[in-house]
Amino acid sequence: MADNSFSDGVPSESTEPGRDASATETLTDQVMQNPQVLAALQERLDSVSHTPSSYIETLPKAVKRRINALKQLQVKCAHIEAKFYEEVHDLERKYAALYQPLFDKRREFVTGDVEPTDSESEWHSENEEEDKLAGDMKNKVVIADKEAAAAEEPSPRGIPEFWFTIFRNVDMLSELVQEYDEPILKHLQDIQVKFSEPGQPMSFVLEFHFGPNEYFSNAVLTKTYRMKSEPDKADPFSFEGPEIVDCDGCTIDWKKGKNVTVKTIKKKQKHKGRGTVRTITKQVPNDSFFNFFSPLKASGDGESLDEDSEFTLASDFEIGHFFRERVVPRAVLYFTGEAVEDDDNFEEGEEGEEEELGDEEGEDEDDAEVNPKV
Repeated sequence: MADNSFSDGVPSESTEPGRDASATETLTDQVMQNPQVLAALQERLDSVSHTPSSYIETLPKAVKRRINALKQLQVKCAHIEAKFYEEVHDLERKYAALYQPLFDKRREFVTGDVEPTDSESEWHSENEEEDKLAGDMKNKVVIADKEAAAAEEPSPRGIPEFWFTIFRNVDMLSELVQEYDEPILKHLQDIQVKFSEPGQPMSFVLEFHFGPNEYFSNAVLTKTYRMKSEPDKADPFSFEGPEIVDCDGCTIDWKKGKNVTVKTIKKKQKHKGRGTVRTITKQVPNDSFFNFFSPLKASGDGESLDEDSEFTLASDFEIGHFFRERVVPRAVLYFTGEAVEDDDNFEEGEEGEEEELGDEEGEDEDDAEVNPKV
């Protein structure tokens, strides 16, 4: 009876797990033989094993210690790089002094204070020969008409609306200009960049020189950009060179009724008790390029700006940098549109690359529709 109870009880309970284990192993073997499952599993393992942080965590403590030493060296490199950019700023100041006589002469030609000599106004264009042949043909046919037109042709002073035309040609600037800003900008005679003095914190000033006008009494409007060229203590590895960190404008002495940065609105108010209605006038901010001289201040008290304010401040910094690096040094090319065409060609090249990438993605989608298994 003992043998029978043993055979009836224990084996019947102990053989079931064996069968389950055998079935599980069989199922596992079948799954592991599926190439799609294996590929997915391998991709998952690769993504985990190739993550830099996960790899670093697997290294021995002695290796991690040496990596920390390398990071200290990297921080020292960042500080040396910061000194390099400080010396670059000194060089910019030095060469700005060499450029200035040329920019002063540019201003004299633009305003008409000085007329360029024949040698100074001589310029050989790429299509000079074609232009010469075409000119000769026209001269033979309509020489009399041209002489008459030349006699009637006006001779304006300097180069009219030089800087205003640059504003119109450059999208980044024209977007800031309202219709009522235009007559004021036509009085703009020069834009200059002034670098901070040796030993002073890194900065630059944009000077906008205006002729006498009916809008404000200032001869010069200024915008000062302060820069930082040192690694952030909290994130030293993010340092990539000097960056604009803050800016200040100036007070515009508007003449009565000429301030385009504000507008007057009328508002009706009703008295709660008596029910009478009165009309009040109120000044509110108005879109204008001249708000450029009343910039938003960067947060210095630890409070973060909202997203719109951050975007506005970043755009302001970008415009200041664009004036300094592109517009002022190459003003005549932005006036003629040649520099603008170069910028547009570069942007179109980037867009073309994006379009090509988009086409490739479209081809992948087409393949997926043809072969659902893929």
